[in-house]
Amino acid sequence: MEKDLFGICPYTTAQRLLTGKWTLLILYHLSKKTMRFGELLRVLPHLTQSTLTKQLRMMEANGLIIRTIYNQIPPKVEYSLSHLGEQFQPVLDALEVWGEEYIAYLENTHG
Repeated sequence: MEKDLFGICPYTTAQRLLTGKWTLLILYHLSKKTMRFGELLRVLPHLTQSTLTKQLRMMEANGLIIRTIYNQIPPKVEYSLSHLGEQFQPVLDALEVWGEEYIAYLENTHG
C-alpha cells in the first residue's frame, strides 16, 4: 500500500490543497479583494451555494483563507486570503501566463 505523502511530498501536498474544482478560481478572486459569500456567487455563476460553502470550509480548514465574522445585524461575513494564501500569488500569476499561452496555442492549432 502506498504511503500517504501529504505533508511530505510538495507536489502531493499542493495537489491535495487544490483538489476542489473551484479552489483556484476562488483563490484568484480573493487575491483581488476581500469578498462576501454573495459576491463570490456572483463572480462564479456556475457554482452552487452548497458547493461554495463546502469549498470555503475546506480552504479555511487548510489555512488558505480567513473567514471574518462581524458582530452586527444583519450578520456580515467576509473571506480573504490568509498569509499562506497570499503566498500563492506567484503561482496564480504563473498559471495566468501559462493559460494565456495555451489559449494562443489553441487559436493557432484550431483557428
